[in-house]
Amino acid sequence: MTLPRDGSSASPYGIRTADRAFDPVSTGYPDPTRRALLRLAGGAAGSWTAGLTGWAGPARAAETPALPAPGAALDSATVVELARALAAAPYAAPRSDDLPASLKTLSREQYGAIRAAPGSAVWAEDGLGFTLEPLHRGSIFTGRVTLALVEDGVVRALPYDRARFETGGIVLPEFGADPGYSGFRLRARFDGGDLADFAVFQGASFFRLLAKGQGFGITARALTLRPADARGEEFPLFRAFWIERPRPGGAIVVHALIDSESCAGALRMSLRPGEVSLADIEGTIFPRRAIDHLGLGGMQASYLFGPHDRRGTDDARAAAHAAGGLQIRNGADEAIWRPVHNPDTLQISSFLDAEPKGFGLMQRARAYDDFEDDVQHWEWRPSLWLEPLGPWGEGAVTLLEIPSDSEFNENILAYWRPKTALAAGAETRFAYRQFWCWEPPERPPVARVTGTRSGHGSGGTRRLFLVDFTGEGLFSPEGGLDIVLGASPGGIARQTLYAYPERRTVRVAFELDPGGERACELRLTLARGGRAVTETWLYRWTP
Repeated sequence: MTLPRDGSSASPYGIRTADRAFDPVSTGYPDPTRRALLRLAGGAAGSWTAGLTGWAGPARAAETPALPAPGAALDSATVVELARALAAAPYAAPRSDDLPASLKTLSREQYGAIRAAPGSAVWAEDGLGFTLEPLHRGSIFTGRVTLALVEDGVVRALPYDRARFETGGIVLPEFGADPGYSGFRLRARFDGGDLADFAVFQGASFFRLLAKGQGFGITARALTLRPADARGEEFPLFRAFWIERPRPGGAIVVHALIDSESCAGALRMSLRPGEVSLADIEGTIFPRRAIDHLGLGGMQASYLFGPHDRRGTDDARAAAHAAGGLQIRNGADEAIWRPVHNPDTLQISSFLDAEPKGFGLMQRARAYDDFEDDVQHWEWRPSLWLEPLGPWGEGAVTLLEIPSDSEFNENILAYWRPKTALAAGAETRFAYRQFWCWEPPERPPVARVTGTRSGHGSGGTRRLFLVDFTGEGLFSPEGGLDIVLGASPGGIARQTLYAYPERRTVRVAFELDPGGERACELRLTLARGGRAVTETWLYRWTP
């Protein structure tokens, strides 16, 4: 399953963001980015119930498949057949007028005061190692999602109940019909400890997980359609979740139904918390119409500034970002590190590949001194590494870097874009494993990039770069190291290698002379005897 790529390296088109879960660590909204013409899409997700009362237009309900009723059997095949039937019906936008204005107009602080009441969580008294907390609708989370449980293979309803919430003084309205929820939160006992945040599913098709001891950071996307596309991005929506009652000591399984103008889809997600939290995801997509810009394994994070990108930043902190770079292990087994940055104009990079071994947005900076932020503690944010399960064919790991003036904007997006378009009426399956982690599960057998810095060069428009590599193999008695460095376009003015054996680190200092160019692609590795002994460092310079 592959898709055509557009081959562009930059685009004049912006990206809009859909509603998403608030970051419990942050102090502000995940706002849209500047100069990107963004629009919140939270109001697009309306009511949809087993009785089909939430579709626009009275004739729509008769055409839409009903959700399994309480007492019905359900497994992953059931949800796949629901998605197939849903895709066979014409798409109609869900309602957005069923939520009272008093909830739609809640500020972030007001909405944040609506929390699960003590003891109200599902399975709170059952000793299963997990609890489930439905999330109320309101503020930017106006979309209705149906929640249900699965116990012994049978559906059990999870209707709305005001008693599940304490509101901090917010008066919840009376509802004439079940308003549903906006999503849900999972808490887990990591290694048998106290219950702690583990996962949140809320907004469009977004979700987030944590490993032990972390704070929320990266957001994953169940499906990505047409980001940074002239036709506008399309945001698939979670319509319904069925959460299986977990067995003590086991994983928790979540089934999800997704819908959008272009397709419907079904997901089965097996989630396991730990020092590295795992998510095994199996999906099936049913296109209503041809899809020529699909993103699988999408993930997004914020990047405001860092050691190589501080232009116009007057900030006492050392850095502010939830991910420092994109890591790739391509089909040729090359280990790649691409630092991300906050550009002045939207940047799109495509890393062409076949049968990728993995990719992810990573937070390699793990010391307090890397950020000096006593509130956000960016060093606690997860890295997210993804490995395909089964063949993925040809395509490209695609990276979007969007201009941002706020640390709460998730302005970095990475995803796999298959080469071949999906035909209308076809069926496409995919599977992958996510590692929500402090470090990826396996390090490549080469030295890693451990630092990237940039500043004014010796004159004119030249830029000085300092790139650090760390690893035992750098100091082998087998011989010296060769710098393999190039710029396209532009030129390298000078280069020097500095060795620090006590830190097992080698620094490469070089100057880029961009001339009159507006973008330069840089590539750097260290080699010994013609064989790479480091990751491949890639960088796109823009003025």
